[in-house]
Amino acid sequence: MQNKSDKIELVNVNSLIPHPKNMHDHSDEQIARLAKLIEYQGFRNPLIVQKGTNLIVAGHGRLMSAKKLGLKEVPVIYQEFESEAQLYAYIVSDNAIGKDTWAKLDLSKVNTEMLDLGPDFDIDFLGIKDFTIEPIEKYSDGVSGSMVGNFIAPPFSILDSRVKYWIDRRNYWLSLGIKSEVGRVEGLLGDKNGLVGSINNAVSIFDPVLCEIIYTWFSPAGSNVLDCFAGGSVRGVVASKLDRQYIGVELRSEQVEANNKQIDICGDKTPVWHCGNSLNIDKICNGVEVDLLFSCPPYADLEVYSDNPEDLSTMSYLDFKENYFNIIKKSCSLLKDDSFACFVVGEVRGKDGSYYNFIGDTVNAFISAGLKYYNELILVNSAGTLPLRAGKTMRSTRKIGKMHQNVLVFIKGDPKKASAKCGDIKVLEVGNDEL
Repeated sequence: MQNKSDKIELVNVNSLIPHPKNMHDHSDEQIARLAKLIEYQGFRNPLIVQKGTNLIVAGHGRLMSAKKLGLKEVPVIYQEFESEAQLYAYIVSDNAIGKDTWAKLDLSKVNTEMLDLGPDFDIDFLGIKDFTIEPIEKYSDGVSGSMVGNFIAPPFSILDSRVKYWIDRRNYWLSLGIKSEVGRVEGLLGDKNGLVGSINNAVSIFDPVLCEIIYTWFSPAGSNVLDCFAGGSVRGVVASKLDRQYIGVELRSEQVEANNKQIDICGDKTPVWHCGNSLNIDKICNGVEVDLLFSCPPYADLEVYSDNPEDLSTMSYLDFKENYFNIIKKSCSLLKDDSFACFVVGEVRGKDGSYYNFIGDTVNAFISAGLKYYNELILVNSAGTLPLRAGKTMRSTRKIGKMHQNVLVFIKGDPKKASAKCGDIKVLEVGNDEL
């Protein structure tokens, strides 16, 4: 910033122009209070005005107060700025000084202007503590819209399932009649971490909004989706509603039967659930090629689903890991080049209380299968009964209550080609007849 002179000049109030990028909202009460101070002690600070434009950089409230008092002139210092970014940083930092006292900072305006300045703008210039840019009007690539409207959820590394837009969308999906828990409650044999018997007396089920996000972000409409650990119906139903052909493999026949009873709520592309062991997935699926591999595997022995010795949840972790790697390898062999794979996983503790490193093993399994580790997202879940349990475990063992899952995304081939193949991201509106 160049300030060739600190000379204070008296300037006619009618010649000064409020800066269009000002983000302060001044109430009548605030202006009245400031006017009383000016009337009592005069101007403590002159207005800062951009040289050559008469645009006010700092002092909008003072100008409004001066006009309220009927003053004809106000003290002004003219300053030059080297760039629009420097100018805007001055506007925000000056306004932020009083944002918790007399005036309210309109952060939505800050968001919009930050984007106009481009992605290289340093937020630290602003001097605002704990401020996060949330581009709700316009993105840095010039595309207009809202994060939720354009992407279902903001494409950040944290997905929060507790917020209203997520809950509303989940309720809509469930209102269609999805009952992913059917076929699991009666078959679940063990739950060593106390997850069953939660506030809704149900086993853990897959979130349909997360399902919708993964399909919409990482696969093209009309494509084939492979799920090597199918479990409940939700991933199949949502895929069908979003014009994806779902192919799932599930070991438990009672689960496949329960899933097939929900065919009537599906779309034109009826999901297919094969009953079988995913170690034979290449034969079960008869070599079909798919555009997305998407699954939520058993979290080792966290929940035991049956007494079938082929069920991975019944195995020791060493045996589980060996079979798990093989299933991922065979599944990835059915994935087309330049395509994405996504697994939703969470850490699991062994008998000694320490983690197995299930997340790390999942990453290594995909890398061993020839894919590259591309994205990691954290899905934040509601606390449920966690507050009832976390205090005891914290005091006795210093274990932290876990209320998130890890969403791991991998790429087979070129991510740019895969993204181009997915096409534009099209979000169906909740309540749309197409759903």
